[in-house]
Parts: sequence; C-alpha cells; structure tokens
Amino acid sequence: MRYVAALAIGLLACSSSFGQTFPTRPLTLVVPFSPGGPTDVVARHLGAAMGRSLGQSVVVENRASTGGIVGSEAVVRAEPNGYTLLIHNIGMATLPALTKSLRFDPTRDFEYIGLVADVPMTLVARPDLTPTGFSELRAYISANQRRINLANAGIGTASHLCGLMLMSQLHSAMTSVPYKGAAPAMVDIQGGQVDLLCDQVTTTLQPINTGRVKAYGSTTSLRLAALPKLPTLREQGLGDFEVTVWHGIYAPRGTPKPVVAKLVKALQDAVSDPAFREGMHKLGAVPVSAERAAPQALSAQLRNEIARWTPVIRQASAFID
Repeated sequence: MRYVAALAIGLLACSSSFGQTFPTRPLTLVVPFSPGGPTDVVARHLGAAMGRSLGQSVVVENRASTGGIVGSEAVVRAEPNGYTLLIHNIGMATLPALTKSLRFDPTRDFEYIGLVADVPMTLVARPDLTPTGFSELRAYISANQRRINLANAGIGTASHLCGLMLMSQLHSAMTSVPYKGAAPAMVDIQGGQVDLLCDQVTTTLQPINTGRVKAYGSTTSLRLAALPKLPTLREQGLGDFEVTVWHGIYAPRGTPKPVVAKLVKALQDAVSDPAFREGMHKLGAVPVSAERAAPQALSAQLRNEIARWTPVIRQASAFID
C-alpha cells in the first residue's frame, strides 16, 4: 500500500511539474479537413493567437477525410501530453448518428478545451445555374431532383447536415456528392462540376462577393452582417430552417489537468485577442466569449447538439433513402 501511495504521489508530482513547464516545444493543431476549408481557416487564425499566449508555435496539420474521421482518430490515439490538439466543428455531434462504424466516442474519448467561434452558412450554386432566386430554385429542385448534384464537405460535416435538412424540407431527394472538405467542393462549384453547396460563410463569402458562385440564402434567423442583402432561407419560406456551425478544441483523453488548464487559458486569451476577433469578423464568423471558451461549455454544446440533431438526421436519412 505504501508503494502504491508513493507511486500515486510521484505521478501527481510529475503531472504538476509537467504542467508548470508546458509547453516547451511547438504544438500541433489537427484539422481533419482539407486546407483552405472553413475549419482550416478558423484553425490558422486560432493557432496564431494561441501561439502568442503559449509562447510556442501552434502548427496546423491537415488530415483530410470524409467527415473528419481520420484526423479525429489520430488525436484520440495521440500521446495525452497537450502537444496534439483537434479542432472540429458541429460535425462532431452528427458523426455518431451518421457513421455506424465510428471508432471513437465524442462524449468520452477527449478532454474538452472549449468553443472557438460560431459560423453561419449560406446556400450557393454554380454561377450559371438557371434560377435567379430561391423561389425559382425551389421549383427547379422539385422538377429535377436526383439530376441535381448537391455537394458537401464529407459525411457528418455541417454542409452534409445542411443538405439533409434542405432535401427533407423541400421533400426532394437530390444526389449527394461528398468531398474531403469544403475547399475542393467549392472549387468544383465555381467550375460548374456540381450544382449546389450549403457551406460556412468563411468559405463562401469571397466567392459570393466576387460573383464566382450564385447565392440563394443564409441559414440563420437574421440576415448576415457580412451579406446584408442576402435573404435568409427562413425569409423565403423554409420555416424553421437554421444551421449555425460551431467549432471546438479537443485534446486526447488523459491529458493532465494542469496542461488542460493552460490550454484553456490560451484559448480564452485567443478568443479575446483583437487580431483573432478582427480576422473572424472579416470572414463572417463570430468569436465566442471567454466563458464559452471553456471545457464545460464545449461539453454541454456537444451533448445538446447530439440530442438535437440525431433525430433530425434519422428522419432526413430515412426520407432520402
């Protein structure tokens, strides 16, 4: 018993000492989607701001895959020392309902650091799509259905969820085209290879403003400050249609509490950083308050969103199938 007690005390001492010196080298922030996508853009602004707080570089590493599963699994398996972190979006809450073979549990396999930013979404189309407004688009979708290609950033992502909701509310089953991130989907939308995409304004804002895509509406209850002339889909008859993407930071389960505390402080410093806030506003995103940049806030958000979206996904998937 004395040996066990001594070992426990030793481990606690080591953990505390490690927390006091952390970090002594650069950190890796895994983005489980392609470079240039909305989560990647948020991550690069955040990494710079957290790096200023921590006194070490935060290197963004892209591990793109459908739904962000590969990158998320990599962080689950990483050594729990605080040097490998994950940024994921609302898709973390939809993966359990969308992926039967998911090999990690979002509610158990991570240490939560906190929320980062909320990002509205927009429905856009290739620039030469015929309908000029959403009412015309609605009729066009009804008449063509499966002949219309609806792109998304991968199974379980926010754009996939938005597409499911759109098809469900319009009672029209379009052909889903998944990509390994929003960036390649946006490239193909602009090139005319696919017809529609519902994605975060961090990806769509510049193409909308430069006319490289055609915008039909936002997924928010109020019009976006960055796109004040763009009507919401609710304004245009889609009732309770609202999807806002949130982003959170995760560490591997078992990361020492003193290290988690330092990461939380760095995140809270980052969301209050003027440069980070200005960068988010230019992208049309809304940085969270310091109170929401905390483990309890992310835990509550994740569980509430799982409860909210699981029945929606099941209903929409059953309709589409």
